[in-house]
Amino acid sequence: FATRMEKKEMSFLEHLEALRWHLVRSVIVIAVLAVVCFIFPEILFDKIIFGPTDQHFLTYKALCRFSHWIGKGDELCITSFDFSLKNILISGQFITHMWISFLAGLILGFPYLLWELWRFVRPALHPNEKKAIRGFVFYASGLFFTGVLFSYFIVAPLTIMFLGNYRVSEKVENEITMDSYISTISNLTFATGLVFELPILIYFLTTIGLMTAAFMRKYRRHALVVILIVAAFITPSPDISSQIMVAIPLYGLYEISIFVAKFVERRKLQKTAN
Repeated sequence: FATRMEKKEMSFLEHLEALRWHLVRSVIVIAVLAVVCFIFPEILFDKIIFGPTDQHFLTYKALCRFSHWIGKGDELCITSFDFSLKNILISGQFITHMWISFLAGLILGFPYLLWELWRFVRPALHPNEKKAIRGFVFYASGLFFTGVLFSYFIVAPLTIMFLGNYRVSEKVENEITMDSYISTISNLTFATGLVFELPILIYFLTTIGLMTAAFMRKYRRHALVVILIVAAFITPSPDISSQIMVAIPLYGLYEISIFVAKFVERRKLQKTAN
């Protein structure tokens, strides 16, 4: 199929038809993965989604060990959560089950989605361009999953720990709706995964000439402000520590993106010289 597209010039409608089939295959794969996730709610919800509500969660155990290591005893250890989860809609649990299964399928199928998009774009690229972005699916998927795991094991537990145990008065008990809790976890992890794609975005913007390393260095301070705003937007918690935990790796990705832009520019100069 790809060879046939390379041999002849395709019309706009033919490009749309090709894109449609790439998207159809992606949707089928995501749907199959979503069905698999739907079949195993014990793993999807009890082990993964509600994992950060367990005091034996990996992050809390690491935090407790760190507390003992710095001589604080059990000060940073999590022994319980001062909130309970409840469902207030008759169809709430079923709808949530469907939505989270789809989101889990989308996350697991993200590499395949990238691969299908790469297959759609590849015939339009020159051989040297194909070589330049070789490994795109691997690196983009790696960054995405790194962001998802970082959010799930670092940002989400800190957010739950702060908001779940926060009380303005002992007279007020925290009864959090299941939808509120799950939307916080799912939106936080998925959004962080997408934001971690920054180096890939900078790579393409630099390749087409819309971004330069000099520009990114010049506006580094402005970028830091934007990063702090993005971190505040991603984290639903007003806890400054959670926002800083998101902002630090995002700024690190920005610095990495500068090196990526510099690499692309250096390669452009070499091609021009040759």
